[in-house]
Amino acid sequence: MKFGAILQACRERAGLSQEQLAEKLNRSRSCISKIEGDKKTLDAETLIKWTDLTNAREVAVSFFCGMDGLSIMQHVMQFTVGG
Repeated sequence: MKFGAILQACRERAGLSQEQLAEKLNRSRSCISKIEGDKKTLDAETLIKWTDLTNAREVAVSFFCGMDGLSIMQHVMQFTVGG
């Protein structure tokens, strides 16, 4: 399953740029871009930090519970659009 678009939606919903998130995660902006583009995978620790920083803990829980990407994205977008 590819999670880059979901993680990007979480970041954007939190109002963070790639650069801002990269700084908070102690990564490069290029690394964030690669993760969001599904060109690089991230470890569980970074996933947890990412979802904490973007106030999207429900996304981490969904990942670990095996929810499909479309369901997770719909859930994320629900909070973005009208909650």
